[in-house]
Amino acid sequence: MTPQELEAVRARLETFAAEMFSGFARADQRRWGERYVRGLLTDGARKSMEPMAARLGVDRQGLQQFCTDAPWSHQLVLAELAWRMEAAINPVAWVVDDVSFVKDGQESPGVAAQYCGALGKTANCQVAPSVHLVTDAASCPVNWRLFVPEQWDAASPRTEDPAAVAARRQRCRIPADIAHVPKWQLALDMIDELESWGLDPPLVVADEGYGQDGAFRLGLTERDIPYVVGVRSDTALLEAEACRSVAPYAGTGRRPVPRYRQRRISARQLVLEGGRRALHAVRWRMGSKGPLRSRFAALRVRPAGVRIRRAYAGGELPVCWLLAEWPPGEPEPVKYWLSTLPGDIPLRRLVRLAKIRWRIEHDYRELKTGLGLDHFEGRTWSGWHHHVTLVSVAHAFCTLQRLDPKVLAVA
Repeated sequence: MTPQELEAVRARLETFAAEMFSGFARADQRRWGERYVRGLLTDGARKSMEPMAARLGVDRQGLQQFCTDAPWSHQLVLAELAWRMEAAINPVAWVVDDVSFVKDGQESPGVAAQYCGALGKTANCQVAPSVHLVTDAASCPVNWRLFVPEQWDAASPRTEDPAAVAARRQRCRIPADIAHVPKWQLALDMIDELESWGLDPPLVVADEGYGQDGAFRLGLTERDIPYVVGVRSDTALLEAEACRSVAPYAGTGRRPVPRYRQRRISARQLVLEGGRRALHAVRWRMGSKGPLRSRFAALRVRPAGVRIRRAYAGGELPVCWLLAEWPPGEPEPVKYWLSTLPGDIPLRRLVRLAKIRWRIEHDYRELKTGLGLDHFEGRTWSGWHHHVTLVSVAHAFCTLQRLDPKVLAVA
C-alpha cells in the first residue's frame, strides 16, 4: 500500500491488529505486532528488518527483537486468525500446499538441497507446508510448518555426524522435540491442530505431492474428512465393479481367502481405455481471459496401491472418484485426481473443487512479492514462524479489505 492508502485504513488496521494480538500479555508486544504488520503492508521492495524499520521510522533492533527473540506464541496468533477468517471467508475447502524459500547459505533452519517449487528443480532452500482456508473469491493461510530434512535430525539413522547436527540445531534454536517428519504428516498435524482450535474442515484439497501418498489419503479417511487430491498417472486402481472371490479349495493346505483377482490398472490406462467418448466438456469458472473450459472423465474406482491394500486387508477396498483432465489437442490426459466426495456429486462441482488450488497460487504472488513472505533474513526457528505468521495477518487484512472495505469498521 502507498503511505496514503495505509493512512486511510490505519484505524482499521489498528483494530484488526489489536484483535489478532489480544493474547499477548505485554502491551509493547502488541504495539510491535501492529508495527511489523504495518511494515509488511507499506510500499517497498524489501520487507526485511532494516528497510521496514526505516520506512516505519522505528528502531530496527526493537523490530528484530520482537520477531526473532520475543517469546510470543505464533500458534496463538494463528488460532485468532483462523477463527476470524473462517467466519469471513466461509471456506469451501482447506487446501494443503507448500512453498519454498531459496537460500544462499547453510545456516537457516531446515535449509538443504531439496526440490524447490519456486525454481522447479533441486536447489538450496527451505520448504514449508501450509494449510489455507479457500473459496474462489479468497484464501488465507492459517497454519504453517517448516519442513526439517533428515540432515537436520540428529536422531536420524542416516545422520553421519549427530554432534555437528545437534550444534547446528542449537544455533538455530530448533526445539529438541522437532524431528524429521514427512510433509504429508506435517499436513495432517496442521489439520489436527486446526480442528483442536474448533474449526471443521469441509474438504481437503492437495496436489499430487501429498495426494500420491496413500498414508495421507488414509489419514484423511480416518479423520472422516472428504478430499480431492492430485495423483500420478501410474496410480494403481481397480474398477469399481471389481469384487473379491475365493479360489476353489484344492483339499490341502490353508483354505483360500477372499481377494481381488482382477488385474490392477494405472489411472492413465483406465482413462485411455474409456477413450474420448467418455469425456465431458466442463466450464468451471471465469478466468482473466474468459471462461475456463476443458474435457474431463470421471470414473468410479477402487484405489489399489500397496499401502491401501494393507490397510483394508480382509475387507473391501473403498470406492471413490477418479477425475482426469484430457484437454482438446492433447494425446492423453494431463492431470488426475482421486476424491471421496459423494457418488452423486455433479461433475462441474467436482471439477471446480479439484481446480480450486488456483486461488492459492494467485495469493502466493501477493504473499511473496507484496508482503515479503520470503524476505526473512533471520536464522532462528521461532523467528521464521513469527515472520510467516505476521505475513499471514497482513495478508488477511488485505483479504478482508477486498471482501468488504467496511468489514473491519463494524467488526
